[in-house]
Amino acid sequence: MAEIIVPELAESITEGTIAQWLKQPGETVEKGEFIVELETDKVNVEVISEEAGVVSELLASEGDTVQVGQVIAVVGAGSGAAAAPAQKAPEAESTPAAPQAAAAPVVEETSSEQDRTIASPAARKLAREKGINLSEISPVDPMGRVRVQDVAAHGTAPAPAKAAPAPAASAPKEDDGRTTREKMSRRRQTIASRLLEVRQNTAMLTTFNEIDMTNVMALRSRKKDQFFEQNDVRLGFMSFFTKAVVAALKKYPYVNSQIDGTDIVKNNFYDIGIAVSTDGGLVVPIVRDADRKNFAEIEGNIGELAKKARDNKLALSDMSGGSFTITNGGVFGSLLSTPILNGTQVGILGMHTIQKRPIAVGDEIQIRPMMYVALSYDHRVIDGKDSVGFLKMVKELLENPEDLMLNS
Repeated sequence: MAEIIVPELAESITEGTIAQWLKQPGETVEKGEFIVELETDKVNVEVISEEAGVVSELLASEGDTVQVGQVIAVVGAGSGAAAAPAQKAPEAESTPAAPQAAAAPVVEETSSEQDRTIASPAARKLAREKGINLSEISPVDPMGRVRVQDVAAHGTAPAPAKAAPAPAASAPKEDDGRTTREKMSRRRQTIASRLLEVRQNTAMLTTFNEIDMTNVMALRSRKKDQFFEQNDVRLGFMSFFTKAVVAALKKYPYVNSQIDGTDIVKNNFYDIGIAVSTDGGLVVPIVRDADRKNFAEIEGNIGELAKKARDNKLALSDMSGGSFTITNGGVFGSLLSTPILNGTQVGILGMHTIQKRPIAVGDEIQIRPMMYVALSYDHRVIDGKDSVGFLKMVKELLENPEDLMLNS
């Protein structure tokens, strides 16, 4: 018999959520085969079985929060049924198959009425442990979904304090189609918590400038085919911005720092986070040592990390330890925004959509492709001189991209 234990995830991560069981009780699992997918604050992690055998018991349900070191399943000796093609059945329509090997007592749910009961995984687990038929429970949820508290309260007399208040007449009901309730994923909860923490614990300000993208667009247009032939990667704008940011960070080192208690820690490395939007939320993988990479290497790194993010294959090491972040709201059409600082970093650059606007060039008005850029920074570390100077240098380098490429 072997226990499936939540592994060490990262120094700062102590718990995760069961996102999906890849094996069910009674199914055969090979040594080294994935058995469960965990969702953590940053990435999803697939856990393997260290032994071959049959899954005899699942000790946590999908949606449950589990701690590092916690036993979440048991694999016994023997052979069992092969995994069904669909390994994750709809939550409201089915329950895990009964274990075939020796396991803790489990009440088998055989009633078709019970199978049709809408219940959370945690509620089903508690009902099995208590030997309660889900169809006999009267849920509080107006949609009829049975929750853990409904199972726990089943068979006990309702407390007067709970029964006395009547629901407000103006409160919308979920079953009338006016609202839809959706539980936040662990990652979305973490994003929300950390963004709120940044707003509360930093003196964040934002300064703006605009960049005439004429020259960088012309250079990219001239060089993109040759660049692709030589490097097998496309030349985008992100490598220009990354190189400009690194040069500006070298001149304004406090923008590449962080606060540790009463100390300011200036980073002598340039690990640039590139924000990537995924279905599960925003993630920020890191381009390591961007100062030592050429344009092709930076574009290649960004492409690889973006693909891993979209495929949910990022490792924790891909996202830890950045010193500065770039985020591009322009890909969604954003004209102007105030990006929020990323973790303990004290600076983040926001790119925006390129829009043709009338601009004074000398004594003439010309139509130029312009981009607004924003630098959000922690005013506890960075004063106006450094913030404005940093953003002005980024602007000047991008408006003279030949100098940027020659100096890289």
